[in-house]
Amino acid sequence: MFNGFISRLLPYIPRSLVRVVASKYIAGENVFDAMNAVKMLNSCGCVCTVDMLGEFVTSRAQVEHEVNGVISVVQAIHSSGVQSGVSLKLTSLGLDIDYDFCKNNVKAILDAARKHDIFVRFDMENTPYTQRTIDLYNDLYDEYGARIGLVFQAYLRRTEDDILSLADKKTSVRLCKGIYKESPEHAFQTREEIQANYKRLLSLLLENGIYTGIATHDDVLLHYAMDYIETHDIPSDKYEFQMLLGVRESKRRELLRLGHKVRVYVPFGKDWYGYSVRRLKENPEMAGNIVKAFLKPGS
Repeated sequence: MFNGFISRLLPYIPRSLVRVVASKYIAGENVFDAMNAVKMLNSCGCVCTVDMLGEFVTSRAQVEHEVNGVISVVQAIHSSGVQSGVSLKLTSLGLDIDYDFCKNNVKAILDAARKHDIFVRFDMENTPYTQRTIDLYNDLYDEYGARIGLVFQAYLRRTEDDILSLADKKTSVRLCKGIYKESPEHAFQTREEIQANYKRLLSLLLENGIYTGIATHDDVLLHYAMDYIETHDIPSDKYEFQMLLGVRESKRRELLRLGHKVRVYVPFGKDWYGYSVRRLKENPEMAGNIVKAFLKPGS
């Protein structure tokens, strides 16, 4: 209860204090920091996906900066020889400005990634962008095919239909719970409802032979996934577990010991605050750590 109360106060807590606690979950502010984190994770047996933080950009000049930044990430992955893909937030690439403008920006990134055989996943944001994200994926699928993938959010009521609409493409899917605030019209609201839908969607994906990134830190869902994989003899090349940098590291090591492929999402960049607040709200225990840091003698 205390941690939940603190998470609601996050917007009023000094950014400097949020940053101290959130630094565990963000690789740093520049691409060199991100590559160092990826190298460390690779050495531990994990593959990665790098996420340059940024979203809801409405300036064309800023979009150009974002595009160049992501291309620099692609180039850094190649030159560093690390095992990593790239994640894109389409609102950082012009989706709020113009669809075709965004599409051309994404194509520039995909062309750079294709040159170096680097996989690119379109992240899923809140519901005003869900259909446009799927539309853009569909528009680019014929040209880029298995080099691109999508994220689906288990708390959205529409997600089952969205998965079925793309089943013939065998789209690589990252399945997560979802963290944006959505209305009951669009999303399940309780933990139990979301867990139940996650299980249903995970089964649907695996039954259809769709490569699935099982993106969760929830023990209920992790245990369900491991049991399902074993019971249904799901091949290891049809799934991976996905976790966020700095979250449940002991569970990550356990999954690796059990022989599962594990991918860690590595966020970095100057736009760390919005990401951090959402993650801290999602994980109230982390939010409580902010107050502990504040009350610590000498802080």
